[in-house]
Amino acid sequence: MICKNDIANLKTDILEKVGQKIIVKGSLGRSKAFEKEATLEKAYPNIFIVRYEENNSNVTYSYTDVLTRTVEVEVFDGTSYSPLIPPPVETKRKRNVVEV
Repeated sequence: MICKNDIANLKTDILEKVGQKIIVKGSLGRSKAFEKEATLEKAYPNIFIVRYEENNSNVTYSYTDVLTRTVEVEVFDGTSYSPLIPPPVETKRKRNVVEV
């Protein structure tokens, strides 16, 4: 579940990274995926704009696209790329056994 606090934190992270190189990964449907280098151009209250370098076009994404992992964003920190949002940690749930 996405909380308002999660969106606010992501907005802050993206605002701090405007102008940096990123890699955007996503799905095009039917087992087709894409991975492209881009630059984080601008951030607005509900969306952020990415400029793809290969064809010099702008694309907008919402913060919920990133939080729901519809789109994955990795940010270049000077030496390597790291995910904007860390991958989810899978935990196993314990079953409660009720004795009768």
